[in-house]
Amino acid sequence: MPVLGPNGEQLKVVVVMPAYNAAKTLERTYNDIPHEVVDQIILVDDVSQDETVEIARQLGLDVVIHLQNKGYGGNQKTCYIEALRSGADIVVMLHPDYQYDSRLIPQMIAPIIAGQADLVLGSRMLGGGALAGGMPLWKYIANKFLTAIENLAFGKRLSEYHTGFRAYNRKLLETLPFLLNKDSFVFDTEVLAEAIFAGMTIAEIPVPTRYFEEASSVNFRNSVIYGLETLWVVAKYLLNRWGILRSPQFHKRLYDVVSRHYREEIFRCYPEKDAPEAVTR
Repeated sequence: MPVLGPNGEQLKVVVVMPAYNAAKTLERTYNDIPHEVVDQIILVDDVSQDETVEIARQLGLDVVIHLQNKGYGGNQKTCYIEALRSGADIVVMLHPDYQYDSRLIPQMIAPIIAGQADLVLGSRMLGGGALAGGMPLWKYIANKFLTAIENLAFGKRLSEYHTGFRAYNRKLLETLPFLLNKDSFVFDTEVLAEAIFAGMTIAEIPVPTRYFEEASSVNFRNSVIYGLETLWVVAKYLLNRWGILRSPQFHKRLYDVVSRHYREEIFRCYPEKDAPEAVTR
């Protein structure tokens, strides 16, 4: 069944999976996807040492293999560029580790289809499902602490900024210069800070989460690094909002940072004058 926009136009929904050693969980994640609303699934493999690529190909996914490991953020950069090149109108980022419930994709994309949001977050904190799903207490507390700081700085009331289940519309991905973001886990936070700075609309839906042995998880050391990097993103956002800094991440557009030789295949083939406007806030 095709997904139709508010004016009856058909929308292409693409699921992207940033993958690393996901062989044990990929097929379960894939089987739960509501394929009637998804037009294409792109898996980007970040030099897995297991059979992730072989399983993805057996399942019929479009597979992109990195020549060398680029990290979680670097993987997402490839995911979104490939989705834009494929003509996606809506992009759902889904971890292939079975931690998030892919059956909720229709609910994730509904606010975007209705024109009510540019970005939708699948929040583990709404409905109190995080601890019930096995989230370690220290991660829960750290998540709530960082989210409180981010809400204060960004002027929002989101329940969570650190989920790995997200949906974006094409306008957002064509606008934000996400290629300038770090290749680490803080990439997700940078995207949200840029989206808020650019005036994008964000919605949330509650999602359960699953913590188990095969699911990917950030260890304590990397979590501390992630927390410190998140605080720096918040500080940088405020300094740019106050006009003290003028960081390219907040004042450039994706069109500005992509080679002109790739613009035609990434963007919707409009002439130079119709390129997305630069963010000037």
